[in-house]
Amino acid sequence: MARLVFFDLDGTLADRQSALSDALTCLCRSHSLSPDAEQWLRAALADRATADDFARLREVFGLEVSAGDLWQEYVHLMAAAVTCRPAVLEGLARLRAAAWTIGVITNGAGDIQRAKLAGTGLADLVHGVAASGDLEIRKPDRRLFELGAARCGVSLEGGWMVGDNPAGDIGGGHQAGLRTIWLRGRPWPDGLPAANHVVDDVTDAIAILLNETWE
Repeated sequence: MARLVFFDLDGTLADRQSALSDALTCLCRSHSLSPDAEQWLRAALADRATADDFARLREVFGLEVSAGDLWQEYVHLMAAAVTCRPAVLEGLARLRAAAWTIGVITNGAGDIQRAKLAGTGLADLVHGVAASGDLEIRKPDRRLFELGAARCGVSLEGGWMVGDNPAGDIGGGHQAGLRTIWLRGRPWPDGLPAANHVVDDVTDAIAILLNETWE
């Protein structure tokens, strides 16, 4: 049985929020967007971003630049701004050295999520990626986890899911038959089964996995 672990991307492996703020500041300045347009865009992209958001921005505020160009500029800016701490990269390298198969299960458009993985250096450390935009489904849908396992060349059996979103990551992991590690912070919904472990930092989750005993 393969040693499989899936990680969420935004808020778990990478710091999306600070990158989002920096990227939108640059984007709004480069197109001289009004304060109202900037406020609208920051609210629309608070949780996730798609090309459709920029089509609506263009329509609502009468921008001349194309929605496609805005989206591509945003993808480039996010890839340049997003960060992953060296300790996290080192931890993933240790997991790989210990024969773990590492996947990323993430909600978001495939192009921007893969750009983030490349920009942070995470792409070189993971075996497979499943983004919700690939199938137009989102965590906690089991099919996204199945796609991730297929792209890693393994089955879900005996695997783990690590993430900060209770419903999407932990609830989805449970539905996929995975053991789970939650990065605490968001409110825990009533009725959701507990995670197998609760940690304050993804490096703590990696330490738990490295200490796992395998038959």
